Amino acid sequence: MIKFSLRCDEGHAFDSWFKAGKAFDDLIARDMVQCPVCGTNAVTKALMAPAVALGQPQKQPAPPPPTNPPPAVQKSPDAEQKLKALRKQIEANSEYVGDSFASEARAMYLGDIPDRPIYGEAPPQEAKALIDEGVPVLPLPFIPSRNSN
Repeated sequence: MIKFSLRCDEGHAFDSWFKAGKAFDDLIARDMVQCPVCGTNAVTKALMAPAVALGQPQKQPAPPPPTNPPPAVQKSPDAEQKLKALRKQIEANSEYVGDSFASEARAMYLGDIPDRPIYGEAPPQEAKALIDEGVPVLPLPFIPSRNSN
């Protein structure tokens, strides 16, 4: 797994984990990486410093608690509206496959069935298995309408 620092064209910074650099490239090519703040697909890797171990860990004093959360964490006044719009777009343009999500996504990835936009549910271990296999999947930031009360 690799963690990338990402930035959208609106300037929002966020981190995300990928199986490998190729998995990130594949997801970007398919417009499947979105900013969690504004929902745009215009996302690029931000400049990152490599994590290098320097031998014995040095004890450093704990940083003071932040007085204000970073901008990407602050609630946007219209974040709820953007999330509703994202949900509406996904539900209008994708097929809900429910508990068959993992098998459908895997079959599309393997070329057994034609690609199509889908969404549904998968247990955490199945979702992890999909990621480990390189299947380009992302969690949704909401519960599908068919399963919410």
